[in-house]
Amino acid sequence: MSFGSKKFRGSAESNTFGARYRAMMAKRPFLLFGLPFLTVIIGGSFVLTPATAIRYERHDRKVRTMTRDEELGIGQQRRKVDMKEEYYRLAAKDLDDWEQKRVKRFKGESDGIL
Repeated sequence: MSFGSKKFRGSAESNTFGARYRAMMAKRPFLLFGLPFLTVIIGGSFVLTPATAIRYERHDRKVRTMTRDEELGIGQQRRKVDMKEEYYRLAAKDLDDWEQKRVKRFKGESDGIL
């Protein structure tokens, strides 16, 4: 004598919500599982989008973009640089006839060689 693979369920168990849901799920899996799942995912994205935007705005306030003048002015012993003058000085150089010169360093300033 052999037993079937299905577990016996009494009539009291077959009327519960879980049993009815399992039976309907076998017939329409997308409607009863897939659609609610996708709805939760899409709804969550709508709820979390403003929260993410607020988080990025706070981060942007902390890390703000520096202007070109601020970049050049970083450090204790900074040199005053005029960008226009520097541009025209470099543009006017004759690239075929140039001379290499060392820049005079401030007292105590490293020469950049390790």
